[in-house]
Amino acid sequence: MSNIASIAENISRVRDAIADAAIRSGREPGDITLVAAAKTKPAHMVREAIGAGVDAVGENRVQEMLGKHEQGAYHGKPLHFIGHLQSNKVRQIVGVCDLIESVGSPALVGLIGKRAVTLGIVQNILIEVNIGREPQKSGILPEQIEEILGLVSQTKGIKMLGLMAIPPIYEKNERNCYYFDAMLQLFVDIMEKKYDNVSVRFLSMGMSESYTDAILAGSNMVRIGSAIFSKR
Repeated sequence: MSNIASIAENISRVRDAIADAAIRSGREPGDITLVAAAKTKPAHMVREAIGAGVDAVGENRVQEMLGKHEQGAYHGKPLHFIGHLQSNKVRQIVGVCDLIESVGSPALVGLIGKRAVTLGIVQNILIEVNIGREPQKSGILPEQIEEILGLVSQTKGIKMLGLMAIPPIYEKNERNCYYFDAMLQLFVDIMEKKYDNVSVRFLSMGMSESYTDAILAGSNMVRIGSAIFSKR
């Protein structure tokens, strides 16, 4: 079986599962943005995923992303940065990525805005929330959301489009859904608020092992890696 067939078939299966979960949650399949998480995957596989119909491509590592960008890997689809973002890498990705999903600190908000102003652009971002309060993960804590919204509203060069999270994964589904539900509540709460530079559209949560549960809980953007790129 060729990579092209394998990736296309995997995406078809993922799309079917997304459609089922979307309909069960009272939405249309097209309401869900499918981001192909392409960490470690070569440019030709990324292009195959784009050809097979993903909505966007997400990368975790700055240098890998820049290398594939030079090869034209992302042509035709939006590019998202979804990995841990170090402060010293901000200047390399602002203006390259259509959406930086993993903005997990006040300092990053300021640095991204400053760089975007220098380039004369507005950089779209999501705020990453450490919903499981895991010390090894980046992201703001839920109680910091008002502080971040206030900061975003005063920062030129950025537009916040929503929230992103990587919740803990448990064997028991109920615990996973607890974190998804908590993220949805945060998302709904900020949708009701009015801040400059904030236009809440996306709730990005759910990966290969959890995306259907995330969609059922209210996610409208999922980041899928192994379910797309692994051969079946």
